[in-house]
Amino acid sequence: MAWLALVVSGLLETAWAISLDRSAGFSRPVPTVVFAVTLVLSMAGLAYALREIPVGTGYAVWVGIGAVGTATVGILALGEASSLPRLACLLLVVAGVVGLKVFH
Repeated sequence: MAWLALVVSGLLETAWAISLDRSAGFSRPVPTVVFAVTLVLSMAGLAYALREIPVGTGYAVWVGIGAVGTATVGILALGEASSLPRLACLLLVVAGVVGLKVFH
C-alpha cells in the first residue's frame, strides 16, 4: 500500500507543478486552488508512504515520478521542446526510479 501511495503522490506532484505554472504567480484562482489541494494531497501521500519506505528511496522515487511526469506533460501538452538527448535523460530518471523499487 505504501508504494501505491508513493506513486499516486508522485503523480499528484506533477499535477501541482503544472497547476503552479498555470496559476500565473497565484493570480488565477482555479489553478491556484488546484495547486494547493494537490500539493497537500501529494505531501500527505508521501508522508504516509515514508512510514514504511526509507526516506532516501521514497523521496527519490516521488521526485522522479513528479519530474518525469511534469516533463512529459510539458512536452505532450504544453509544447515544450523534445529532443533525443532530453528524452534519453528522462529515460535515465525512469530507470533510476525503477531501480530504486527493484533494489528496495
